[in-house]
Amino acid sequence: MSDNSNLPALSKQVTELVLAGSIEHAEEAFAEAADQFGDLAVVEVLNNIPPQVTALHMAGFDGGKMSLATLLVPPKAWADSLAFIAATWQDDLIEDDPERIAESLFAHIHGVVFSTDDEDRRNELLAAASATDHGATVFAILFSMAPKEILEVAGEIISKGPYLTGQTSSDNDVVPLAIALAQASEDGWDRALFELFPEFRHSADLADAEYDDDPDAEPSILQRSTRELLYRLRKQVPSTRSAAKPGSRRSMGTKIFS
Repeated sequence: MSDNSNLPALSKQVTELVLAGSIEHAEEAFAEAADQFGDLAVVEVLNNIPPQVTALHMAGFDGGKMSLATLLVPPKAWADSLAFIAATWQDDLIEDDPERIAESLFAHIHGVVFSTDDEDRRNELLAAASATDHGATVFAILFSMAPKEILEVAGEIISKGPYLTGQTSSDNDVVPLAIALAQASEDGWDRALFELFPEFRHSADLADAEYDDDPDAEPSILQRSTRELLYRLRKQVPSTRSAAKPGSRRSMGTKIFS
């Protein structure tokens, strides 16, 4: 930003607009700053406004309605904002329509990650987001919409490593995101799997697991439901007085691409 003296005022303006519910006006402020000072102005503001404000702003956009924040949010700022995204959900939706929330969350994650063709940025976004406890839960929520496909991806990763094709029995949109996460962060991939399938500590175990499509069959693997994971993420929303911190879970990296 060519004049850093404008940054505090712009950050304050965006924060006040978002908290007042004026998402479109906040986006206009971003656009005006980008026109006047360049994209770095938006990046600097997103680095400086509270992560709960970023979460509120970005929750108003998805893959079909792009935001400058979607395109320019720094990886760590986005990762921190994900800690607050569950606070934007209506309470009754978690209980009554968890799939609708999961689909909206997928649109948000997919929109940010695949908004760019820059593979390095994409990997940085995925690695930063999955390095936190709340980030692992976010990805587990997405994977819970296609557990059978996730098991197939896990098996292919173990058997083919960096040569995986991503082919599964379905063309579910979650598959490319799962593969991108595994390629960006082995630890992040394992953490998300552990959130979804808590009995497994090593993704190689999943390669031998089988998923039964019969809803009446006794489950052979323990899997958290989408609703359970949504409540789990809600409990991980931090106090606004505390910063989102990287998770303390032990690394379960398996060197899947070595």
